[in-house]
Amino acid sequence: MGSLFSIRTLNLNNNGFVGELPSSLNNCSSLVVFDVADNNLSGPIPEWLGIQILDLSMNNISGSIPKCLNNLTNLALRGSSSLTITHTIYVNSTSLTSYSYDDEASLIWKGMMSKYKSILGLVKSIHLSSNRLTGEIPCEITDLVGLVSLNLSRNNLTGQITPNIEKLQSLDLLDLSNNQIHGTIPTSLTGISGLGPQLQIYEPSVFAGNPLLCGIPLQTCSSEETTPEEQPVVGNQDEDNNDGFITPGFYVSLGLGFAVGFWGVCGSLIFNRSWRYTYSKLLNGLNYWLNVGVTLFRQRRMPDD
Repeated sequence: MGSLFSIRTLNLNNNGFVGELPSSLNNCSSLVVFDVADNNLSGPIPEWLGIQILDLSMNNISGSIPKCLNNLTNLALRGSSSLTITHTIYVNSTSLTSYSYDDEASLIWKGMMSKYKSILGLVKSIHLSSNRLTGEIPCEITDLVGLVSLNLSRNNLTGQITPNIEKLQSLDLLDLSNNQIHGTIPTSLTGISGLGPQLQIYEPSVFAGNPLLCGIPLQTCSSEETTPEEQPVVGNQDEDNNDGFITPGFYVSLGLGFAVGFWGVCGSLIFNRSWRYTYSKLLNGLNYWLNVGVTLFRQRRMPDD
């Protein structure tokens, strides 16, 4: 497949492909649309060049998002409605009869499957949702000023949202939900007109599922809240127990657990005659074998006459 140097669109979504993406695809320097969503692909994200639409969602892609994403030259330029992806098919080599058609792409846009054809030149997106990506979101991604859609949801991404995200002025869709991102949602997002002028009107679902992420439109950040890096690894176990793991609720749970466990065992022995008999027989047997073992041990230790 890497010998298809002139291929511009590769759509292999919703199949049963497994394994890693072949490195030979890097030879497809003219590739603009690459859609392999909803497969079972694994391995790291390759270092693609020239991609305009990159959809690797719903796979098992692992590792971190490569910092070389800013090499996606088509995403570093703003789109144009006059641009289309046109393919020419020659059906007669003697008369050079040809037919041309404009390509289209199907993308999930704001929760709905949409097709883009005449305005495909405007659509520049990276969809990496529903994978096993880890690490921080590279700040180099903000160099892709032509990016219209960025979906990194349902991964294990960490770190904070870079304040430089306001450089993505063409962004119209952002989804960072269901990760491990922490810190405060940057107010610089209000500088992106496509997302809205105020954080208050943002859809909370695009940030939901990040337990340590706070700020509008999510819950307000506490002045005492710390990030995972700021939390002490080793502390004094005897101080501030009420603010840690040892709380009044812990003692209540401990007492209830003991009571339930104690009466679960003893109650069964008291009210169930067969269980009580079996338990007594077990104890007698253990006592007998213990006495036998002790007696044999002592006899072996006694000096021979």
